[in-house]
Amino acid sequence: MGQTGTTGRRGTCAAYREVIGLTGPLLPVMSFLARLPTATIQFGSVLLVARTSGSLAAAGLTGGALAVGQVACGPLVGRLADRHGQRTVVLVFSLANAVAIAGLVAGALAGLPTAALAVVGAAAGATVPQIGPMARARLVALARRAGARDSTVGAALSFESTLDEVSFVLGPALVGLAAVTAHPGYALGGAAVLVASCGSGFAWHRTAVATRPGPVAASAERPSGSARTRAGRRNGAVPAEPTGRGGPVPTVPTGRDDPVPAESTGRDDPVPAESTGRGGPVPTVPVPRSIHALRAALALQGAMFGACQAGITALTERLGQPDQAGLVYAAMGVMSAVAGLSMAAVPARLGLALRWRAATAAAFLLSLPLLWTEGLPALYVTVTVLGVAYAPHLITVFGLTERVVPPARLSEAMAFATSALVGGQALALAVTGRLAESFGPATAFGAASLAAALACAIALTARPESYPGRAATLP
Repeated sequence: MGQTGTTGRRGTCAAYREVIGLTGPLLPVMSFLARLPTATIQFGSVLLVARTSGSLAAAGLTGGALAVGQVACGPLVGRLADRHGQRTVVLVFSLANAVAIAGLVAGALAGLPTAALAVVGAAAGATVPQIGPMARARLVALARRAGARDSTVGAALSFESTLDEVSFVLGPALVGLAAVTAHPGYALGGAAVLVASCGSGFAWHRTAVATRPGPVAASAERPSGSARTRAGRRNGAVPAEPTGRGGPVPTVPTGRDDPVPAESTGRDDPVPAESTGRGGPVPTVPVPRSIHALRAALALQGAMFGACQAGITALTERLGQPDQAGLVYAAMGVMSAVAGLSMAAVPARLGLALRWRAATAAAFLLSLPLLWTEGLPALYVTVTVLGVAYAPHLITVFGLTERVVPPARLSEAMAFATSALVGGQALALAVTGRLAESFGPATAFGAASLAAALACAIALTARPESYPGRAATLP
């Protein structure tokens, strides 16, 4: 057993080394620092306005406007990146976001009216450059172009989700530290500097061309040991395999190294190229209807997390230790990050659909003890264990999203998924926060279990269909 465990750890480490090898060590650092402001501004805007105005209502309105702006405009940012490439879009939105955050700090310190602060907050949310979804789309594109295995793509998504988890634990903690030691405006000022500098660095990194419509510059690709991949790069498509009927199967470019045989599309005519980036407008590639089930599952996961936040806050306040709420969130986030990193060790024979069902079932079952949790030690244990199911579900649904959507709309799909998660969390936090105040924390925890149960029901009944070029239905 010890030898098997050692082999598994080596395999996991090798998978992550392969992921880092696709980008080099600088890009993960840059993307982590660039996404940290997103985790900072939501909580930071609430603390900032509450400190400067003395009104929790004004703080809540500003924070809510920021969340609405982020949820509403996130898919648009992804769509623009799919159509025009990440470099220009991320650069413009990073600089705009830095200006909006700085404007929010200046407006709060100047004592602007609540309505004006809400408008600036909405602008700060609308201009979030969506570094997390962009990094996922870029890493997946690099892996596909390098002819990497599906296990490497899964490790890439695990790695990116872990970065998200760490950022969303560290961001609020930094804001809280700034608020206690000095002023929350310092944290938001630092966020503006980070998104301007590191967001621009992410945009200018050489790997940005991997998601550009049309031919990809050779400088973004690393040599592969696969003769199949090298030939595909020389000729523009991987050589077709013989059919046994006197000729090769005609191939279709898909934006990846592995073309789709015309037969596999279920039509007699080959699938046209999804995006050329030249010679006229790029036709819109339809997104399969099965993507809606995945987005609903993410919205429910966000709702579960938002309801848990409300319940944790209410319970710690009832126990007379409200400062412990942030530490409880952090404990869940750390456990979730560890579980996310461990996903690379899951055997490939356990397909994504099976993992999805298992993760949602685990989230539901592990949330039930919260209904009877009344003490702080029990809260720490229950919430930390619940974190085991959080990142695996997130990683699995992002993996299914990558399989379902056409490559030409991957950035938009990843941004839409993130918006669904954030929107579900914000809505549930607002609703269950009031319920917890009126009826106690068990009400919020009950809402979290209900959201987990609905997500499990979706996972058990949905049948995501993969994009042409893969198996018709995911395992």
